[in-house]
Amino acid sequence: MASIRIFTDSCSDLGKDIREKYGIEYLKMCTVFEGKESPADLDWTQQTPREMYDIMRGGKRILTTQVPQSEFITHFTAAMEAGDAVIYIGCALPLSKSVETGTIVARNLKERFPGGEIYCVDATNSCLGEGMLTVRAAELRDAGKSAAEIVADLEVKKHEINQFVTVGSLDMLKKSGRVKGSAAFFGNLLGVKPIIISDYNGQNVPIKKVKGRKASLDALVELIKEIVVDPASQTVYVGHADCEADALYLRDRLVKELGFADAYVNFIGPIIGACIGPDAIGVWAYGKKVETAI
Repeated sequence: MASIRIFTDSCSDLGKDIREKYGIEYLKMCTVFEGKESPADLDWTQQTPREMYDIMRGGKRILTTQVPQSEFITHFTAAMEAGDAVIYIGCALPLSKSVETGTIVARNLKERFPGGEIYCVDATNSCLGEGMLTVRAAELRDAGKSAAEIVADLEVKKHEINQFVTVGSLDMLKKSGRVKGSAAFFGNLLGVKPIIISDYNGQNVPIKKVKGRKASLDALVELIKEIVVDPASQTVYVGHADCEADALYLRDRLVKELGFADAYVNFIGPIIGACIGPDAIGVWAYGKKVETAI
């Protein structure tokens, strides 16, 4: 019997534990440091998170690439040859062209495998927002939903994922250019910690500025309180760029004060981490529909 294969990419930041639990596969992007290209490994087999983030703390920049076309061709073709349906949930299009590349590969494979099912979904989220949407796809598959039903659900639910992220410093945001309007919004204010959302289209946008680290962490909790819907039925996701103590502080407050059923805490992976920098931290939860589009 044909099955449904669920794919995401290196931007989803899902650990091996949760990927194995839900049968999720991921397509690797790459990091580039001092001219050397390496697969962006969510299991950190080549270096530890501390090692990567310490490179950035030392003032050096790590570059990133999208998922190579060959990666899509290899994995999608294998699935289609087995008669399986494919659903790929990829990083928000304003941040990565991977979904665009995947869609081109999928279109070509549909010609080769008439009647086969292959879908590429723009998560309009990145990091654990993309990850939690991928988990939802796997849960729906395991509940017996068809590939088409899953994709229709994701297209609605992706706009109910609310992201609130803050950073250790503004340096990497300025260098990567992944946050729209950050320079104009914050200027050179010393000690400012931006709060960043993912808007309706998946663009990272600063919405608020807070003075000091502790105040920025508390702001994340208060913002989640304002938007969350039915926390007792969901898992809140907390991602951190090598600042675990802060992540556990957020986890404990969110579970205690909002009553989330569970909390998933993991490192922000190599791709998102290279763009946002060390000591960044974020929270993701289902809540009010994200209407903002900048």
